[in-house]
Amino acid sequence: MTLPTRTRPERWPGAILACGALLGLLTVAMGALAAHLPDRLLAPDGRDLLRTAVQMQGWHVPALLACGLLLERRPGTLLRLSSLAFLLGIGCFCSGLYALAFLGPAALPAPVLHLAPAGGSILMLGWLLLAIGCARPRAR
Repeated sequence: MTLPTRTRPERWPGAILACGALLGLLTVAMGALAAHLPDRLLAPDGRDLLRTAVQMQGWHVPALLACGLLLERRPGTLLRLSSLAFLLGIGCFCSGLYALAFLGPAALPAPVLHLAPAGGSILMLGWLLLAIGCARPRAR
């Protein structure tokens, strides 16, 4: 007698969706700070940097959520890599701008100043991986 094999559910979609939801929460919180924080608590031009970071984060959270939903239907390495690129890109790009907005460039070590450009490149990679992952024929 053979017992039915039980397949393990894919954990990636839930993890990616949870990360997207938490980043969505953080986007709202940072948007509130950008709108209401007194100027004296920000570096020069800090409010503009905060708004840019919130805007970029807000654009990429839905992309991350889409990756999670796509992974439920089409598990695959490219979609996983795209998800990771969006997570890393959001983290690097936005944290770099948040640091600049609050502290200014003079207070930051050189590596932190390179976070935003590196994060932007990683976000572009995420979009490319998402495009390729969606364009590939679905395995049956």
